[in-house]
Amino acid sequence: MDTALDHALPRKDYFPAKLHSAMRHSVFSGGKRLRPILVLAAAEACGQRAQAVMPAACALECIHTYSLIHDDLPAMDDDDWRRGNPTCHKVFGEAAAVLAGDALQTFAFELIARVPASASGKDRGRLEAIRLLAQAAGMAGMVGGQMADIVAEGQDVNLPILQYIHTHKTGRLIQAALLIGGVLSGATASQLKALSVYGETLGLAFQITDDVLNVVGEMERMGKNVGTDSARGKATYPALYGVEGSRTQARRLMERGIQALQPLGQRAEPLRVLARYIVQREV
Repeated sequence: MDTALDHALPRKDYFPAKLHSAMRHSVFSGGKRLRPILVLAAAEACGQRAQAVMPAACALECIHTYSLIHDDLPAMDDDDWRRGNPTCHKVFGEAAAVLAGDALQTFAFELIARVPASASGKDRGRLEAIRLLAQAAGMAGMVGGQMADIVAEGQDVNLPILQYIHTHKTGRLIQAALLIGGVLSGATASQLKALSVYGETLGLAFQITDDVLNVVGEMERMGKNVGTDSARGKATYPALYGVEGSRTQARRLMERGIQALQPLGQRAEPLRVLARYIVQREV
């Protein structure tokens, strides 16, 4: 993934160099590459070559990175560290960080449009992939979830609101990564249903685990500040269920997601491994 992203992104010395340097700073500051890997794994589970959908995988990482750049801004979460490195606005200034995020967001759609038509057999697959990405990243997904998260700060939040925040802020993009890998591979309706259920449960389990790590994680290992959710009065699962109760919820979701993959057979084994990793991770 790093090699593909390196080839896709403009060189840091291309004019205007500050913009491209800021983009590359955030894309290559580390990270698990989970969302693009899910695109590739979903495609392979549906019988497609991973290389055929690589531009779409890069697109998912660009969208994710843009969201992190903007989340870290003083107007949002005001974080100085991300993945063990200074955040984009701390290195390049707020204006450059906003524009780097904007550039990565729009570049994602250029990338996904580059997927060869042969990958899905027809242009309709690419159009559906673009629609899925736009919906998951926008007001019906990540942006809407982020707004709900901000509004909920310092409030008494019930479970339905908490689930809305988590499934939209984090879950929609994870689910979209899987569905995009599927539609670009000509997946059947039953295969897409399996990927959808898996993605829905995985996305929520991922964010619950993130909530737990914000309580019990170590800054040196996490590469970012911990304990910030509680300090900001964020709506989180540990606030409602405690750490152990939250871990139990994440494990149940993981098991449900793995069960949903049955129609995909053995080719979905990497997705099963990823589900276990997401719940058991310590960073």
